[in-house]
Amino acid sequence: MDAHVQAAPEAAAAFTSLVPDHRRRIAVFLMLLGGMFIATLDNQIVSTALPTIVGEFGALERFSWVGSAYLLATSTVMPLYGKLGDLFGRKYVMMAAIAIFTLGSAACGFAVSMDTLIAARVLQGLGGGGIMVSIFSINADLFEPRVRARYQSYSSLVLMASGAIGPTLGGAMSDYFGWRSIFLINLPLGALVLIGLGLLLPYRKPHRKPQIDFAGALLLAGAVASVVLWADARQVFGSLVAPQSLAVVAFGLVCLFGWIAVERRVAEPVIPLSLFSSQTVNLLLIISLVSGAVGIGSVNYLALYLQTTTGLTPSVAGLLFIFFTAGIATGSLTAGRLISITGRYKIFSIISASGFLIAFITLALLPAHTPLYVIVGLFILQGMSAGFGQQVPVVGVQNAADPRDVGASTGVVTLTRMAGASIAISIYGAVLGTAIAGTLPVIPGVKDVAELTPAAVAALPFEARQQIMVAYGNAFQSVFVTMAIVISIGLIAALMLKNIRLPTIKA
Repeated sequence: MDAHVQAAPEAAAAFTSLVPDHRRRIAVFLMLLGGMFIATLDNQIVSTALPTIVGEFGALERFSWVGSAYLLATSTVMPLYGKLGDLFGRKYVMMAAIAIFTLGSAACGFAVSMDTLIAARVLQGLGGGGIMVSIFSINADLFEPRVRARYQSYSSLVLMASGAIGPTLGGAMSDYFGWRSIFLINLPLGALVLIGLGLLLPYRKPHRKPQIDFAGALLLAGAVASVVLWADARQVFGSLVAPQSLAVVAFGLVCLFGWIAVERRVAEPVIPLSLFSSQTVNLLLIISLVSGAVGIGSVNYLALYLQTTTGLTPSVAGLLFIFFTAGIATGSLTAGRLISITGRYKIFSIISASGFLIAFITLALLPAHTPLYVIVGLFILQGMSAGFGQQVPVVGVQNAADPRDVGASTGVVTLTRMAGASIAISIYGAVLGTAIAGTLPVIPGVKDVAELTPAAVAALPFEARQQIMVAYGNAFQSVFVTMAIVISIGLIAALMLKNIRLPTIKA
């Protein structure tokens, strides 16, 4: 072994797969991918159906809560599900999450008002958060560390692919079958996954006495909910520094300090504080936070950039994300296989952050009317960068943590990624809003240029369209510089990682 490469602390010989038979293991894994697909797809598929929903129910002022309620509930329960899986075994925790998600989907499909839809989305999110965490935790029970990296890459690929096709699929289903179909389709899919896991996934009972840390769970949920709610404060309260927003921050800090005090003295903390004593874990959590901020948080702004600076229609702009998804597939599958072969993951985190940095700096420097093929090339680069780094935090933290706490540690990684996306979306929106304020041209007959739809912009005279494109192009320079700064933090963390080699089982 090279002198500069450290072996992972987890003992390879101690690993025994939950499903020894290879064919059955793959069947279980495919069921897990199915569960992940419906849970992540549902967070994206609703976006294009929202105007139709608002048209039926009204209540435009609660428009943003249809998406925020799901994200809020999902993020809040992620750490708790991870711990429950460690305490009671992952099979029935996973099945409970799928059942809750499916019931929530049915409630969404039969909602009679905006308020009932929002409540149903909360129920759906309570199940979706458990699905996300349990899948990565079960993967750790199915596959040894090196092989796990390859299969985690498939999971990450499904995660990103569902986000890429969700808006298009949501629009098509809403047009042809009505908006309720985007929720009701989850009923047969959820039932299929539930039955499949019930039949194929064995139950492994943990050798420990279950002790649920209710106080810690509630305090952590309050802290997490405060972060997600504050990140959405611009839409909910009108400003990140509004009195209500600051009250949310204060409540979150009280919950955070209370949670730390509780976790120090309970036998089975929701998230063991010892996890944060590892420099490797802390660096990987920073990388996870940043990967959520640039890999997930930037997607909506890239779509807006295409429509406002190139004049593309929403449908054509959506098609260009095929290149982004292709890049993700290439990067994720390549990195997963190479990590499996070499056992090293640090280099892929560095490649990921470097690729993002190059792409964002280039986008910030592009002049107006840049040829579309240049932007497509940058989309491919960003997709590959996202794919290269997707599985690194999960694989790294799972191997740095105590095997007893794989579920809890996986929950933390998943949570930081979602939190990074939520916070970044708010930051990018604030930067764009500040940069665009007062720079858009005054067009006769148009009350507010910023509220023009892409179709309305396309109907304007040529000179007016060009002025709008230039104004948005200049404003997006600030957004891309912000993204470059964020990914620079991730690059520094990646460079500081120890060059750990994952263990493998010898035949």
